[in-house]
Amino acid sequence: MRQKRDPQRNLLYLMARNKLARELEAISRVLDLNPAILDLVLRDLVTCQRTDTGRHGMTAEQVLRCAILKQYRELTYEELAFHLEDSLAFRSFARLKMGQYPCGSTLQENITATNAETWEAVNRRLLEHAAQQKVEKGRAVRLDATVVETHIHHPTDSTLLLDGIRVITRLLQAGKELKPTPWYTFADHQRAAKKRGLQIQGARKEQVRLKAYRELLSLAHRVLGYARQAVAELQGFVGADLNETIAAHKVLAQLERAVSLLLRVLSQTERRVIRGEKVPAGEKVVSFFECHTDVIVKGRRDTRYGHKVFLSGGRSGMILDCVIARGNPADAVMFPDLLSRQEAIYGRPPLKTAADGGFASRDNLRRAKTRGVKDVMFAKKRGLGVLDMVRSLWVYKKLRNFRAGIEANISRLKRAFGLDRCNWQGWPGFRQYVWSAVVSYNVLVLGMLLPAH
Repeated sequence: MRQKRDPQRNLLYLMARNKLARELEAISRVLDLNPAILDLVLRDLVTCQRTDTGRHGMTAEQVLRCAILKQYRELTYEELAFHLEDSLAFRSFARLKMGQYPCGSTLQENITATNAETWEAVNRRLLEHAAQQKVEKGRAVRLDATVVETHIHHPTDSTLLLDGIRVITRLLQAGKELKPTPWYTFADHQRAAKKRGLQIQGARKEQVRLKAYRELLSLAHRVLGYARQAVAELQGFVGADLNETIAAHKVLAQLERAVSLLLRVLSQTERRVIRGEKVPAGEKVVSFFECHTDVIVKGRRDTRYGHKVFLSGGRSGMILDCVIARGNPADAVMFPDLLSRQEAIYGRPPLKTAADGGFASRDNLRRAKTRGVKDVMFAKKRGLGVLDMVRSLWVYKKLRNFRAGIEANISRLKRAFGLDRCNWQGWPGFRQYVWSAVVSYNVLVLGMLLPAH
């Protein structure tokens, strides 16, 4: 049976006295003061627990601490497994038993079992503790937005076509390994497609580039035809046993998804390259693997591929709230929702709000004042008067300086907690990654602010 925590502590594990160990000790104190957090994590672990083995598995406490370690030190699962075996400080922090050395796959299975909603609930519990300790009361809030990239290569029409050809060819080969062997036939055009892709990449003349694109499109259409034949065959396929039938259904589902994506890539390539049309960002496919990725363009800056994340910070430096948006919503559109979430967290609106210039609008100012926010500072006035926003010019300057602090918070999240780029798969994985980074950051900030006992 899965346990919440190990009741028997190892007396041999002692924390070192270096800076890293002191930070881990501070985090550990915060977690020990909030045992209710483990109930949240345990609920997800019990849901996904395997019943075909006799092992109890990692405790909820160990999973939570290992997840924080991973984000705190920006480690891969294999690196985390190595440090948990090699470092006495890491083992002491993770509360591992003697002889317990979880491998990378075990760590991944357990850490990814904790969903984004649970991480958000853990963060709410940390905020409650911070309020009880009078570290963060949520009276003054600063708002800003950033972009967290997904783990994809820079998307071009040629590379997307190559990805589609490669993925479908791999699935067709997997289908041919089923027993009995399906009757459909196909040819492997990956080598020819790669050659055209290199020609496109190195072409100096537009005619050469267009010719290579047309040949690559032709190859993609052939592969699409093979895939359609395979889909028709696999829909009625019955394997030699149940496992073969299940495997065929998996291949079929992946093939249907890949075919739909390749059709969209073919359409956007023909529109953009052959006919010279402009394809709206919302209609573009930018990855075969992370299809949830949005195209984010902020002003005249470089185009980013990922998701827009709205962060609310407090005076303590903690992140009070995080909203991960789909699409590319304007900052001003999100402002009312961010204020509403602050009311839900603390049961009252903040007294002061400092936001980036993108949030500024007369309607947002009116909504904030109506909710009871005394001072609302936007970094750019956008036609608003200073005295309409705040009580005095001195208050405006103070809040403007206060708002700049969230830039440092975001920078630290990106540099030290891996929030610049998410390498977890899928939309649920993206949300889990962002929230786990925020919680890991908050528990460190809170631990360093609380006095050591």
